[in-house]
Amino acid sequence: MFPSLFLCHGAPTLALEDQPYTRFLNQLSGDLGKPEGIIVFSAHWEKERTTVTCRDDIYDTIHDFYGFPEELYRMQYPARGSSDLSGQIQSAFEAAQCEVSLDTERGLDHGVWVLLNHLYPDADIPVVAVSINPLMSPEEQYRIGRALSGLREQNMLVLGSGATVHNLRRLEWGSKDPAEWAVAFDDWLLDHVNRWDLDALFDYRTQAPYAREAVPTAEHLVPLFITMGSGDDVRKSRVLHRSYQYGSLSMIGILIE
Repeated sequence: MFPSLFLCHGAPTLALEDQPYTRFLNQLSGDLGKPEGIIVFSAHWEKERTTVTCRDDIYDTIHDFYGFPEELYRMQYPARGSSDLSGQIQSAFEAAQCEVSLDTERGLDHGVWVLLNHLYPDADIPVVAVSINPLMSPEEQYRIGRALSGLREQNMLVLGSGATVHNLRRLEWGSKDPAEWAVAFDDWLLDHVNRWDLDALFDYRTQAPYAREAVPTAEHLVPLFITMGSGDDVRKSRVLHRSYQYGSLSMIGILIE
């Protein structure tokens, strides 16, 4: 069974950086091995109805940001899709009574390719992207991930791409030290993830310290619940990396076994 991953994707410039977190990402694929396919839930693709890319050709690389170095806009991640894998995902969602649609045109947003450019730079593994709906409850997000647990047995990587702490208004651009409030939120969150305490996690807005500051909007956190759901049959997790940029932007990697 292939493990699942929740990874913070940081700012788009992460694709260009050589720092502890990117070095961790570069080594991680060697530790994991090569999956047969990659299923990615990105915080940067929001749809009311769960939507799955369905194509066999090379994706367009979406540069969904502005004001960054020109080198970023020249970067490409020429991965192919897999309509066969998309069909398996669709069937798994339907079996779990999760509404699902297919999208034959969408490319890969930076929440997908910034990470995969470090993890699997050869872009030689089929990729299927799946949208998120941040208005769904954490319980519903978990159920979406759980629907795909069987695909891990087929050597598929389920990857959640987001952030545990993501508040652009609270960034401290020159800071080298993490903000105390961000650390406090992550301490609480990661403790409950490691204990697989779903009751507390699903109620994080009430129970976690600084939840409103860390998660002003839910889209970057929900891929964590989805990724955990994909490992519901095992319920084991490990924090592989933890660091911060700009005071409070979390750089965290969690393995779901």
